[in-house]
Amino acid sequence: MRQGRRGTNKRHKGNRAAVRTVVSVVAFVSLSLCASPARAEIVFFTTGRTMSIKEHRAEDDKLVLTLRAGGEIVCEPSVIDRIVPDEVPWPEPEAEKPAAVVAAAPTQPVKYGEIIDRVSAQHGVDAKLVRAVIQVESAYHERARSPKGAMGLMQLMPATARQYDLKDPYDPASNIEAGIKHLKSLLDQFPKALALAAYNAGEAAVQRFNGIPPYRETQDYVSRILRLASR
Repeated sequence: MRQGRRGTNKRHKGNRAAVRTVVSVVAFVSLSLCASPARAEIVFFTTGRTMSIKEHRAEDDKLVLTLRAGGEIVCEPSVIDRIVPDEVPWPEPEAEKPAAVVAAAPTQPVKYGEIIDRVSAQHGVDAKLVRAVIQVESAYHERARSPKGAMGLMQLMPATARQYDLKDPYDPASNIEAGIKHLKSLLDQFPKALALAAYNAGEAAVQRFNGIPPYRETQDYVSRILRLASR
């Protein structure tokens, strides 16, 4: 009987060791996803797009990206290649002031707002839509570049830059003008939501699926821009 108990004890110890191993693996994965994020981070999507965010966290089996301008994006971990610290310093927001002071304070101008308004009006594109695209594409970071080569504020690919004779894709005014022209060409072909999907995933993908492609990243992209543009 003692031998039987020893055998049972060995099995129990083996089970406990296996449980500890599984727990260790789960803890490692959780720490990889939930480690204290940097104050600023860059998300690299598997599509080649990048996004500058404030931080990220894991919830259940999803990743939640906290945006610099407020709000969050919930996405599948599979659509993200990696998340790295953003080496570009970003100022912390000032502490909130009393309501009376905030109400009296002047409205801060939108970055490149005059250029956006002027070029949008020239090409008949909603300026709020353009601002939303820039916010999602680059968070107004004019030196943004994706691993696949998308450049500048509106993240234009080299072929698109050549199409609109864009000499310096990192010049804000030139990038915005070419980006608005490209967006206008898509709006002339598709309804607004599909035009945004084509901006993200390409016209061929929209035509192939006869609608917004079944890519989570593209679906989230379209939803977020429409939400921002409606404010």
